[in-house]
Amino acid sequence: MKDYIILVDEQDNEIGYGEKLEVHQKDLLHRAFSIFIFDWSDQKMLLQRRASGKYHSGGLWTNACCSHPRKGETMDDCLNSRLKEELGLNISAHIVDPDDCALLVHGRDVIYSCGSFKYYAPFGNLSEHEIDHVFLYSPVIEHFSKSDFICNPDEVEEIRWVTIEELKAWMSHTPEAFTAWFKNAFDLAYEVLCRQAERGERYD
Repeated sequence: MKDYIILVDEQDNEIGYGEKLEVHQKDLLHRAFSIFIFDWSDQKMLLQRRASGKYHSGGLWTNACCSHPRKGETMDDCLNSRLKEELGLNISAHIVDPDDCALLVHGRDVIYSCGSFKYYAPFGNLSEHEIDHVFLYSPVIEHFSKSDFICNPDEVEEIRWVTIEELKAWMSHTPEAFTAWFKNAFDLAYEVLCRQAERGERYD
């Protein structure tokens, strides 16, 4: 069964659909997402190492989950379904603005929208030409356990929890260990993390 993803213009307006592999072969601009997971209980971020058999960037480290919304799929549905497909997380979170902290008072599980960026990266006969929407999932503590993660070996080779300081040092010393989109996506997610820390809303 063919997997159709969303083609967009430079302003991220939907203009059609394309079969996933063909889109990456023809350098077509399309919509993607990168989601970060941060555990405030020990202040560590989850990284995944992409499965070696992936069609590009196999074996490289990146954020918790990266993929594309499919034809007819909302971003809410997409994020929840891919977290389940890749990491075994069974959640039903909603996307919110990072400044809308009132939702946290009621213990709701939310995913913060951190912005988007456009990039192009060639990989031999394939490319990533994407407008990448970045999200941050920092779940309320009663909804979260590291034992909940069950990695899909077709997508994820391994996972690792690291502090922000460890991650920054790793990125500085070995940038080639990470995917082409990771640095730009991390910068957006990190800015939201810093705003949360300044408000103190996540330190109980």
